[in-house]
This record gives sequence, C-alpha cells and structure tokens, in this order.
Amino acid sequence: MAHFEQDDLTWSEGDMPYSRRFGDYFYSQSDGQAECRHVFLGGNGLPDRWNMSGDFTIGELGFGTGLNFLETWRNWRESRSAGSLSFVSFEAFPMAAEHIERALASWPELYGLAEKLLAHWPSLSGIPTDWAMDERTTLTVTVGDALDGVRNWRGPADAWYLDGFAPARNPDMWSSDLMQAVADRTKRGGTFASYTSAGWVRRNLQAAGYSVEKRPGHAGKREMITGVKPT
Repeated sequence: MAHFEQDDLTWSEGDMPYSRRFGDYFYSQSDGQAECRHVFLGGNGLPDRWNMSGDFTIGELGFGTGLNFLETWRNWRESRSAGSLSFVSFEAFPMAAEHIERALASWPELYGLAEKLLAHWPSLSGIPTDWAMDERTTLTVTVGDALDGVRNWRGPADAWYLDGFAPARNPDMWSSDLMQAVADRTKRGGTFASYTSAGWVRRNLQAAGYSVEKRPGHAGKREMITGVKPT
C-alpha cells in the first residue's frame, strides 16, 4: 500500500477500533455487522432492490474497516445469481492491513471475504483502481478528500451508505457541498441510508434534493434516516 496519512487508533474490548482523530468508534459498540444490516442494507431496501434490477452500484462515504463492504458482498453472493455489484467507497485515512484484520476478527463468517480484500489492499494507491473481488463484484476505494473524490467520480449510484464519523466530530463529511455531490451522483429513484439523524444533516440532504425519512435506529438508538431521490 502506498504511504497514506492514517488515523490514530486505540482499541477497546480487544478488537474494536476507536479514532483519536475524530473521537469516535468505527462502528456500533453493540455489533457492527448487525448495524450494517439494519442501517445500510435495510435502510436502502437491500437485498430486495438489487434482486429486482440488473447491475447495481453502491457508493459509500467512509470505508473504515471494510465491514460494510464485506457484509454487503456476503449478502450479494448469497442472494444474487446474475448481474454485477460495483461498490465505490471514499476514504481519507485508509487503515493499515493489520488493523483491518484485527477489527474484523469478531466476525468469522467474513473471514474468507476479508482475506480476499486484504490480498488487494497492498495495491491501494492515490489513483482509484477497480478491484475484481469475484466474477460479479468490483470494489473501488478512492483515497483522499471525500468532496473531491465524489465530484470526480462519474457515478451514478443506486444506493449510498453515509457512514462518516459522528457529524459533531467530523462535520466536513456531512457538509451541504458533499451531500449535494452525493445527490448529484445518485440515480433517479436512488436512495441513501445513515445511522445519524442530526437535524442539520437532514436539512443538507433535503436541500440536495432527497426526500428524507426518519426510522428507528440500531440497538436502542432512537432514530436513523433514509432518503430517496425523486424520479
């Protein structure tokens, strides 16, 4: 892997990474895999939506440990017999391979898929490269400022995972400019989902053109949000 600026991590409960830079955990302290299923898959109507379409593209803000990608890929492999999945993620501070491996150790059902991700990880560079994870799945990790990355990406996405650190600690990841860029690279009828329901984030997404809805959050969190770009 090329030399990139990395986050300053500490670890709690053995294998849960915590960002000192942003003062936040990388995923739910209760169960990051369950959070992905509830918030990002469920919030975007997956796998039902991709089962009704051909090829499907997912955009993500914040690759982190790769947990969202791996859980999505696992569900895709189990539910699809045709079509292709393109997963495009934007990450400013890519984790070292050994940190990804440690963070994913809690989910042995992802082990084989994580091995395939980590086999590609040393080739990560400043130039976005499509990695063929299997014959029907492509992963692209774009390193750098998310706003620049999304604006330079041609898109569009069928669904977005908005998974930056908490808005109060990482406001740039939820800015009006970035939410507009995300909306601009969303298909008509496309969706987003996020664990946060912060009022100013909702307003930024509404101003970008989404219809925004609150839903019950994960693991006792009162609310999350989803949205649709009108057709």
